[in-house]
Order: sequence, then structure tokens, then C-alpha cells
Amino acid sequence: MDETTEKFPDRDAHVFLRDGIRRTFEELREETDRVSTGLLALGIKRGDRVGMWGPSTLEWVLTQFATSRIGAIMVNINPVYRVPELEYALRMSECKAIVCARTFRTLDYYTMLGEICPELDTGKPGQLDCAKLPDLQTVIFRGEDNLPGTFNFPDLLKMGGSTEETLRDEYENRIHFDEPINIQFTSGTTGFPKGVTLTHHNIVNNAFNIGHTVGYHEKHHRICVSVPLYHCFGMVGASLCGMVHGATCVFPSPGFEAGAALEAVATERCTSLYGTPTMFIDYLHHPRLSELDVSSLSTGIMGGSPCPIETMKQCMTRLNMEDVSIIYGLTETSAVITQTLRDDPIEERVSTVGKAAPHTELKIIDPQTGEIVPRNMSGELCSRGYATMIGYWNNQVKTDEAIDKARWFHTGDIAVMNEEGYVSIVGRNKDMIIRGGENIYPAEIENFLYKHPKINGVQVIGVPDERLGEIVCAWVKLKEGQTATEDDIRDFCKREMAHFKIPKIVHFVSEFPLTVTGKVQKFKMLEEMVRIMGIK
Repeated sequence: MDETTEKFPDRDAHVFLRDGIRRTFEELREETDRVSTGLLALGIKRGDRVGMWGPSTLEWVLTQFATSRIGAIMVNINPVYRVPELEYALRMSECKAIVCARTFRTLDYYTMLGEICPELDTGKPGQLDCAKLPDLQTVIFRGEDNLPGTFNFPDLLKMGGSTEETLRDEYENRIHFDEPINIQFTSGTTGFPKGVTLTHHNIVNNAFNIGHTVGYHEKHHRICVSVPLYHCFGMVGASLCGMVHGATCVFPSPGFEAGAALEAVATERCTSLYGTPTMFIDYLHHPRLSELDVSSLSTGIMGGSPCPIETMKQCMTRLNMEDVSIIYGLTETSAVITQTLRDDPIEERVSTVGKAAPHTELKIIDPQTGEIVPRNMSGELCSRGYATMIGYWNNQVKTDEAIDKARWFHTGDIAVMNEEGYVSIVGRNKDMIIRGGENIYPAEIENFLYKHPKINGVQVIGVPDERLGEIVCAWVKLKEGQTATEDDIRDFCKREMAHFKIPKIVHFVSEFPLTVTGKVQKFKMLEEMVRIMGIK
């Protein structure tokens, strides 16, 4: 932050369009310093956990950088968490303080927090005595509502004095780069979330490498950030990446809105656009795309889940993103461990997730034997290097399951590496469908079905079958105004697909169950199919 501010003090750092807020790098640093001294005045010390619960706002970013300045550990909390999930996250991470939005979508955060801590109503700000969350002392809310038992966020900017400034400077000098800085919860596509613990060294270097690969160091870029800040993609790949490279981050809306993002590109002349494949499909199918000028775009980053080849090709043409980069990674790897380059052959850029990112080792192993498999053969992808988390917070058992004694992180993803080193993600190890002894990877079927002219989205899962063990089930979302039958979809597959891969069940839907980051929750799809089919 200090280095970039010295270079570009008057350049926009973060823009929050819905709130009408702009901050230059100089303004952002000044406010960050005041928030950090405010946290110190409230008794937050190096190593304490501070929760951040809310969508993409200025307060989120200020909390991100203020906690890092004093060595506190920010805990990213999913903005759509319900009460049990919120309680679990705060209790597991032992948060001493939490910064909250007032509302998001249909959620009233104060009411929700009050269900866990009814003591808020009568408690004194900064001295919460919550039976269910004994570590939680301080609750800070965005805005100036003066809610019982809480501080207003603007109060933080006025609390610190010379004593706290001295203490902040001492902490800055004593903080070590291998200390934990951030806890992020796994997104819950496979069930119960775990607290991924990341260091300064993890995320600052990952942010640098992501931006350097895209070319943010070559000229001033303006990034349209539709991905949520609470996730690695938004926090590391956008907010921190912009800070490292002096890029401007433009946030169109607190949560994802495809139309708002396209408008932001047009009005702010954004050069880079972020999103998951689901988000990019929404951009491409938005009715206002043709009327909005998105010609300023030249690059962007797509990640979060496997990208359909057809979607990638359309991004390059219809969105003008000729230099768009595909990233692959997990929260446990600070985000990115593979990335496509601008000068990669076009076929590799649209059909793979690129090569190993800088300073990252990759290997693909047989999941049963642990032996490295030959090139062009599928196996579990493992990574090793600076980006690997230090572990799951307070969960050594799960940490040891994920990271072996040689520090290889086991992703659980099935991948193939070709002769040139390009990696393709074939599917999740646990997503693999075994039908009558045949191994089937859903991603292969999904990529094929995206070529169907009537299909807007498709997700494939295996459902239990008494005879075959599992059968293939495709959830299909049709384009607006289109109709199709199950047989139409199966007939389309019969032309080019082995019979055992053809979906036995085609289930038409209007939406997929998603996490807030746009990842499809396949375990919820399976639960729904089990219910529909009456499987015991």
C-alpha cells in the first residue's frame, strides 16, 4: 500500500458505483491508517481475529488493509450465511470483533446476530458478554444507525490517537511475513466449510503473480470486479492485486448483477472484467449487451469452476477480451496455481487452465497408489509452493489429510497435463461418476452439451442406481424462450458420445443451486434428485 501510494497518490484505487464512493490510493491509505488505530483503541491486538461480514463495500476493503497493518487476522464471512453458519464461523475462528453490513438482499444482519447474541440489546459497545460466543467482544456496523450494543464504522476513524499510532508503527515493524493474515472458509460445494488460514506471504505474492501474468504492471488497468470480496478471487485477485500493481478496482454493485457490471465497463471504461463461467454466461446473454459500449475491454480473468470452451470463445469476440486469462486454484492455495498466458496458442487458452503459475510445482498422481502418472493420463492434481495455506484453522486432522509430509497439497481435482505442460481439469475426484464400472467425468459431458444451441447452462451429476451403481443425470437450463424435451437432449448426445455417458435423466431447471461466488453446489443437486426419485 505504501509503495503504490507513493507512485500513484491521485489515481483511483477503489470505486464503489452503487454507493457513489471513490477513493484515490492516498485517500485509501489515510483512511486505512485511521481504521487501524481505531481497532487498536478497541483492544484489537496482533493475532486477534476480526470478522468481516458483508458484501463489496468500502468498509470491507478498509477492514482488509487495516487488520493487515496491525497484524490482526481478518476472517472473511460469506455475506449470505444464515444464523447457524454465522455462529459456526465466529465460534470456530474465535473472533474478538466483527465488522458487519447493516443488510444485504433480504438479510437483516443485526437481527441475525441478535439471535446468536441476545445480549446485544442491553450490552455496552465493546463489552459484549455473549454466552454462545464468549470470544466476541466488539460489534461494528456499517452506517450510523447507533444500534444497541454496537459501534458505528465511522466511529473507528475517530478513536485512535498518538498512543495507537505509535503502537501501529511498532506492529508494522514486528509483523513477520509468514504470520497468518486471513481466514477464508471453503465455499461449501461439498459440504461443511473449513477455515483456510493464509499468510501475508501467501496472498501478496499470489496477487503479484496474477496481475503480472495479465499485464497489470505494463499500463494502468481498470478492473470491473463482479466477484465477491469475501472470496479469494475478489480479495486477492482484485483488491490486493490492484493495490500491488496500481490498478483501479471498480465495484459495480454490492452483489453480482450482470447488467450493473456491463454498465460499469461502459461508464468507467474498464479494461479488465472478472467473473466465474456462470457470470460470463450471464454477461453474454444479457439483453443490454448489444447497446452498451464494452470496447474498452481487452483482458479479464475467468475462474472459480471449469469454463465451457464455447463461452471462452465468445468472451474473446463479443466482449472484446482478446487477452482474457483462465485461472485455476483453490482457497487453500491462496487462489491461483495455474494460469493461461496472453501468448499461449488460442486452442490451449480456450480448452485448458494453463501451465503451472510462477514458483509453483505441480504433479498428477494416481489417487490409489500415489504414483505420478504419465503425461496425457488423468489423475489427482497436487501442488506445492509458496501459495499453499499453513493449514485449516484449529483443524490439524483435516490439514494433514490435505497436505502431505512433503508439503504437497492434494486438490481433490482430476486433471490431465499434456506434453507442453498445459493442464485440463477433468472433474472433481468425488464428482466422478462410476456407471457399471465405467469412469465418467461430468465436465466432459457438460462441455459437449454447451454446444447445444438451446442450452444456456448445464451441470452433470451421478445419481444412485440399483443395477449400475450410478447413472448420469443432467440438469439443463435452456435459453430464454427455448423449449426442448429429454429426448432432444439425448439425441444430441448420441451423435458424438459413447452410450454410457449419455444422460439417463435430463432435469430442466431455471436456476442451479449456487454459492455466493457462483460455484454450483452439486451436493444440493444430488439431494434434490434423491428426493424427486424417492430414493431411500
